[in-house]
Amino acid sequence: MKEEIYGIDKDHAHARAIALISEDFFWDPADELAPFGSDEGDTGLASYREWRRAYPFTPTIECLKWTIESVGEMAFEDYNETLLDRDLIIRMKEDPAFDDQQFIFTLDVSVIAAGFGQLADEGVIEEANKPVINIALERQIAWAQLSESSSYAEQHIGYLNILKRVLEEA
Repeated sequence: MKEEIYGIDKDHAHARAIALISEDFFWDPADELAPFGSDEGDTGLASYREWRRAYPFTPTIECLKWTIESVGEMAFEDYNETLLDRDLIIRMKEDPAFDDQQFIFTLDVSVIAAGFGQLADEGVIEEANKPVINIALERQIAWAQLSESSSYAEQHIGYLNILKRVLEEA
């Protein structure tokens, strides 16, 4: 029986993942800005791994669909490039009835964690997943620019841009 790993662990990661992303932040379970360092990212990784154990031969786009529908409480088809409109993001952030922490931050971080969890564990990100993960990365960049202090946003956006590069190479 394969040893079950909890959290992100470079010592147990796929060699291709280590080669593609040598930056320390990616492998840091305590860095709140890293894909797996926040509570949401850690939960996203654990949920991906639980899903993968239950469905080892199913394309992982189904995991992303499940994540979007459950965490985001929205139809998978609605998680598309229209969500990247800055005016829409501003309206969502300013709407007191809209929980942007849940339906932007937590949702996107969960998608990113699932997508990059596959890379960490299997050394790949399936092609069908890349556009969906890219939406999450792009929306997190916009959200960070609109939400965070400049130094915090700069570091967060720097991490997200590294993930965008890795997404293209994976």
